[in-house]
Amino acid sequence: MEDEEMEKKVHQYLQRKGFRVAGLALLEDRTRLSAATTTTTTASSSSHSLSDAALSRSENDPARYYDGYSKLRTWAYSYLDHYKHELLRILYPLFFHCFMDLVAEGHTQEACSFFHTFREDHEHSRDLKKLESILSPLHLEYSYELLLQYLHKTQALVVLGIINERIDFQVSPGQSPLIIDDSDAVVLIGTSKDLTKQINQKEVHWGILEDSLEERMEKAISDSDKTEIESKDADTEDNKARNCFVQRSSEGGKQGGSHKKIKKDKFVGTTGKNMKSETSMVSIAPRVKPELTLPMTSVEVEQSILEDLRNRAQLNSLSLPSFNHYMWNSACSQGENGPSQIERVSTSDEARKSCTLFQGHSGPVYSAMFSPIGDFLLSSSADSTIRLWNTKLNANLVCYKGHNYPVWDVQFSPVGHYFASASHDRTARIWSMDKIQPLRIMAGHLSDVDCVQWHVNCNYIATGSSDKTVRLWDVQTGECIRMFIGHRSMVLSLAMSPDGRYMASGDEDGTIMMWDISSGRCVSPLVGHNSCVWSLAYSCEGALLASGSADCTVKLWDVASSSKTLKMDDTKGGSANRLRMLKALPTKSTPVYTLQFSRRNLLFAAGAPSLGS
Repeated sequence: MEDEEMEKKVHQYLQRKGFRVAGLALLEDRTRLSAATTTTTTASSSSHSLSDAALSRSENDPARYYDGYSKLRTWAYSYLDHYKHELLRILYPLFFHCFMDLVAEGHTQEACSFFHTFREDHEHSRDLKKLESILSPLHLEYSYELLLQYLHKTQALVVLGIINERIDFQVSPGQSPLIIDDSDAVVLIGTSKDLTKQINQKEVHWGILEDSLEERMEKAISDSDKTEIESKDADTEDNKARNCFVQRSSEGGKQGGSHKKIKKDKFVGTTGKNMKSETSMVSIAPRVKPELTLPMTSVEVEQSILEDLRNRAQLNSLSLPSFNHYMWNSACSQGENGPSQIERVSTSDEARKSCTLFQGHSGPVYSAMFSPIGDFLLSSSADSTIRLWNTKLNANLVCYKGHNYPVWDVQFSPVGHYFASASHDRTARIWSMDKIQPLRIMAGHLSDVDCVQWHVNCNYIATGSSDKTVRLWDVQTGECIRMFIGHRSMVLSLAMSPDGRYMASGDEDGTIMMWDISSGRCVSPLVGHNSCVWSLAYSCEGALLASGSADCTVKLWDVASSSKTLKMDDTKGGSANRLRMLKALPTKSTPVYTLQFSRRNLLFAAGAPSLGS
């Protein structure tokens, strides 16, 4: 329209100025161009109609999804083994989106046929069941779109304005949040991928506490051992000096004795060297200052810890721990009045068959933990409360109220006094024994917080959730400083290495992942269980990792040599799945619910027999 108006004005100008010949020439050019344009438009429209018809016929053909996926699948499986593992990883998202496109286009029967033909290629059983239930394009509508439709239909302009201004829906377009199984998907972590990287770049001091009690005890032991060896050496020199006048005939016997002595000294030196190498993971860890006020330790407790450290067994891949498994009767553990009681089994010989019942909760008890010294017991329940019990008085001291829903887990800090809880209300909370209100509330998970674990330096806590993520929180600020993404199901168990650098997490599918806290990445997955991993525990020097599962086994993993290999790979810029299982310890028919290494490196496990047995 603007060109025509411009030509009219030019033509009027030429007539007004008397340029009639130029005006006629302009009209002829305009007529010739309009005729050519009409012919070209007619020809192009006819050709476009033919191509569009052919293209629409090809796009509406559901067989193209089957053929395309089948050809790519055959090519990926027949390629070199060196690249096959990486190539096969693309098949599941392609399978997912091909099925979704077929349903969206209305090809329901073809979508079902495609699904059942290729579903055996994938192990995501939980998500495949949800995917199979989608049989109509109406099932693909998203909650955000439904919300906007409702608000527009009801003319709720005030609510619509608040949502548009202040609420950010982080749902990726084209993906259903109910069936997505991508570990990097936005809907699983509640934030964008860039923000996750930004969180994982925050500084973390992963070392152990400076001047900690066990460190002081280990120094005292090493100093006493050095003094003892030096005194033995001095006694040997004195004996040599006093016996220098002995005749040559008796020198043979003395040489034999000295030979035995030297052999013994060599043995002592070798043992000390082995002990040093086994504890090097902890000894070389950096020291950090505590952010919490730490409680004082009595002399009796220090003496008990010192005795345990003197008798600690040094574990490695060749020297595995002694293992003791306890089994309790589920009917007895519920008590006489239902599942709201806690059972503490007595260890005395006189009352070996008796147990102490702690009564107070009004719902099932989901977690219980002794303090590091053993003088207190914490319990969490479906009644949304946490109770503190005195094991000497067998009495309830405090009832902590703050959570709004059942509390799944509760854990004492390594120094006692402080404890952390995990709840169905999607929060974790930090408490102290002398205050009835929580000190910090950690909120950010999109589903239940199923487990919680303290860092060895007490400055951080880790939480595992049903949203398939693990988060690390700063105790002082309550801020999330690490987000660990990679699990395919809910995270049920956590464990921290003694040096504080690594963390292990176990999920519902039986997968265990070992994480580097400083970088926030998974350094090695551990595959071996075929059911829920309920409990994880590191040995005291960090050489071994024990895992207990619902598949009625305890498995021991080599962590020390694997950590050294991982550090070498980091310096070379590579990574590998090198964690190896050392031994599997099966029970008869008892799922393993909890594991714990004692200070002497003895491994204890407990569980209730399954109903089928």
